[in-house]
Amino acid sequence: MLQNYIKIAWRNLVRNKAFSAINITGLALGLATCMLISLFILDELSYDRFNEKADQIVRVIFKGSMQGGQMNEAHVMPPVAKTLKADYPEVLESTRLRIGGAPLITVGDKTFKDNAIAYVDSNFFQVFTLPLLQGDAKTALIRPNTAIITQAMAQKYFGNENPIGKVVSLKDWNTTYQITGVMDKVPTNAHFHFDLFVSMASHPDANSNSWMTSEFHTYLVLPKGYDYRQLEAKMPQVVEKYMAPPLQQAMGMTLAQFRQKGNDIGLFLEPLTDIHLRSKMTMNLEAGSDIRYVYIFGAVALFMLLIACINFMNLSTAGASKRAKEVGIRKVLGSVKMALANQFLVESLLLTAIALLLAIGLVYMALPLFNQLAGKELTLNFTTNAWLLPGLLILGLLVGVLAGSYPAFFLSSFKPIAVLKGKFTSSRNSIGLRSGLVVFQFFISISLMVGATVVYRQLSYIQNKKLGYDKDQVLVLPETWLLGKKEDVFRNQIMQDPRVVNVSTSGYLPAGPSNNNNFTVYPETNSTQLVKTLRYDVDYNYIPTLGMKLATGRNFSQQYGTDSLGVILNETAAKTFGWSDKALGHTITNATNEGKKFTYHVIGVVKDFHFKSMHEQIAPLVMVLGRNSGTVIVKVKTKDISGLLTSLKQQWSQLMPDAPFAYSFLDERFMATYRAEQKIGRILGIFAGLTIFVACLGLFGLATFTAEQRTKEIGVRKVLGASVASIVALLSKDFLKLVAIAIVIAVPVAWYAMSRWLEDFAYKIDISWWMFAVAAVLSVGIALLTVSFQSIKAALMNPVKSLRSE
Repeated sequence: MLQNYIKIAWRNLVRNKAFSAINITGLALGLATCMLISLFILDELSYDRFNEKADQIVRVIFKGSMQGGQMNEAHVMPPVAKTLKADYPEVLESTRLRIGGAPLITVGDKTFKDNAIAYVDSNFFQVFTLPLLQGDAKTALIRPNTAIITQAMAQKYFGNENPIGKVVSLKDWNTTYQITGVMDKVPTNAHFHFDLFVSMASHPDANSNSWMTSEFHTYLVLPKGYDYRQLEAKMPQVVEKYMAPPLQQAMGMTLAQFRQKGNDIGLFLEPLTDIHLRSKMTMNLEAGSDIRYVYIFGAVALFMLLIACINFMNLSTAGASKRAKEVGIRKVLGSVKMALANQFLVESLLLTAIALLLAIGLVYMALPLFNQLAGKELTLNFTTNAWLLPGLLILGLLVGVLAGSYPAFFLSSFKPIAVLKGKFTSSRNSIGLRSGLVVFQFFISISLMVGATVVYRQLSYIQNKKLGYDKDQVLVLPETWLLGKKEDVFRNQIMQDPRVVNVSTSGYLPAGPSNNNNFTVYPETNSTQLVKTLRYDVDYNYIPTLGMKLATGRNFSQQYGTDSLGVILNETAAKTFGWSDKALGHTITNATNEGKKFTYHVIGVVKDFHFKSMHEQIAPLVMVLGRNSGTVIVKVKTKDISGLLTSLKQQWSQLMPDAPFAYSFLDERFMATYRAEQKIGRILGIFAGLTIFVACLGLFGLATFTAEQRTKEIGVRKVLGASVASIVALLSKDFLKLVAIAIVIAVPVAWYAMSRWLEDFAYKIDISWWMFAVAAVLSVGIALLTVSFQSIKAALMNPVKSLRSE
């Protein structure tokens, strides 16, 4: 029986080539999109889940609020790990990680430059599932000056020699580390990636008891099934016991007084598996993603698949008249409704199977481009992912049943007598359903078009908004601290180049990764009015190099010996202190963690500039005069950028031949901040185009069937004098009505969705009426072109041919 079903199904697919091609193409695109996005979503959701204790591990984070801003930091104080382990029995294990910087590494007479170095506690590899290929994870990092290295780095440093027992030297720190373990690389779906893990016991701050310094990423292992919120509820006790005394010493007020002023500080817990998608912390080890994008892409995949299934249902029910007599004859000859339904379901499954094979081929071809757009390394590998083949078969089965069920039961329910007498007509219910499905298709398409437009406009707004500094033709030369005392020599050499306008030395940058230093100060008149600001240590040339403008006062100058205790505020800081444009001459005081106080006098106010992303409001900022080596900022004015870079590289190589020359452009660093939004915009645009294409495939098929069903009507109208234009309008208006209904529904939904997305930006565009108008006009235009092709073809047909059979 099944063989007979398949044979008949194949004959029908071959006989109706246009119908089959449209359905296979639509389903293949829908399935391919669904597969691509599913790979993306599964990868996003898999972050850190490779750890055997993933559901038991939490990260300790620090949150605080003060006038001037919020503090949401992913790292905490050195003693937090041991304190929580000692005070709370539910903490089974605690471990820490601290970033190790980017030193020069020497092995024998060879020098290497690597960034991926971290200090970790000796039990780090017992908490995280990072198996060692050589060495014992329990003992490898117990002793100071020991290290675990990845296999790739070991190969790079030692070739084919056994790395165990070998020594690497950190040239700039004058320390050596003995390799005691070799591991495979850290999985790509981890929230940190390092190639060299060195013993925490080697770090001078590892045993510090300070509750006022930070930078230690701290993780806890809790019992299986334990709700971390129960431990989090006890964190205020930790703050009262351990953080309140040093806070009082530094700021001269108790924790209660501190909170009475509207301030607060506290420790919180964050599940390991939430870090990549849900963490809003600063100072994360790596940039994460956003769970909202998982939801957006999931919805896009579902809608794309639904649109493809809708095409199948629409075309099947619209073409019912072609199968009506077949159904009537089969029923007269004894076929039951279920047998007929099974026949049509087999046709649907066969068509879906062909589409699935085509979709797999499309995925293989599209994966390189998709990986480039999404910044992933996704693969469609049936050998390494055992679930993939069964998953695709189940997906194909579900799609085949979903797309074919309604047409199968619709076609098998025809009355044989009415059909054989030629009285078959489509019911109002089937026509209404088809219309509703067309409206749904274009509703989704229009919504995606509006979404892609809003994302593009927001990114364009960010890129072109006045930032308060000049990001164009600004070179950033990182890690110049490697030069040591030669850094000033390098800086002076750069200044001699006629293509260079100005040079500054500071690691504080308004775009991209930057030094970050919280600075708690109070104005001269009120020692209890604590304000949380950011502190920038800058030199005399910082403001002119970046093209910043002073609202009042002056820049730092070598002519004034007192500028070492002078500060320049941004406008927001001046307003926060209540000084606005009368800030000059006022003083602010900073209390250090040790209780020492430094008073600074205001010499200038710089106009507000964006030193964080557009997701955040401009915060109070204080600039102080100080040497902050490590990054040289170069303002250039030349078209010969490549020649300038060659010259800079030569100068660098003369001073530091062991380290490679590196550079970046400030405008590129700025746009990298919005890389996630850029990816979303590009991918949404592509999927919006695909949904429109698939929807138009269905519309084309429906227009074809409609034209065929009304062939004789068109012939009569032409004989009676109807013009081609009037016939095209007659056949097109019903479809355009459906598109118009879709526009009416899509506009408020798209407006609401994109308004919610824009809420995440402190500086954003207004959603204008023309964005919806453009999407509407495009939709109507595309639909009209799709329908008009068949309408014009039908209208130009010789009426004699269509009337000859009457």
